[in-house]
Amino acid sequence: MKWFGKKKAPAEPELSTEDAVIIHYSLSGDEYGTVEEREAIRALEGRVAAILQALQLGVHDGNEFGGGEAIIFCFGPDAGRLFAAIEAELRAFPARPAVARLVYKVGSDRDVREERVEL
Repeated sequence: MKWFGKKKAPAEPELSTEDAVIIHYSLSGDEYGTVEEREAIRALEGRVAAILQALQLGVHDGNEFGGGEAIIFCFGPDAGRLFAAIEAELRAFPARPAVARLVYKVGSDRDVREERVEL
């Protein structure tokens, strides 16, 4: 049976005002890299998380592996400060090519600004 009536409009999604630093490292092969590469990325994530926690600048929020790359996600109130705090760790990691995307959000998707930094 089909019911007719007024459809409820979907709720507007909340837009995050948090900035992000999204780090991309190339892995060997086209899939998930080697076990050693994945373990090294997870160790890097632990160091990044510890730095952000110690400085109370933001949080490490996980990773994605696939398509020949590893992606690390960090969030906080200021992408520039987040990146500055973890830049030395990111640059010391040997996987290349690598890039960090600094995503600045100011309350609206129209106000998003992104900066790309080669590592």
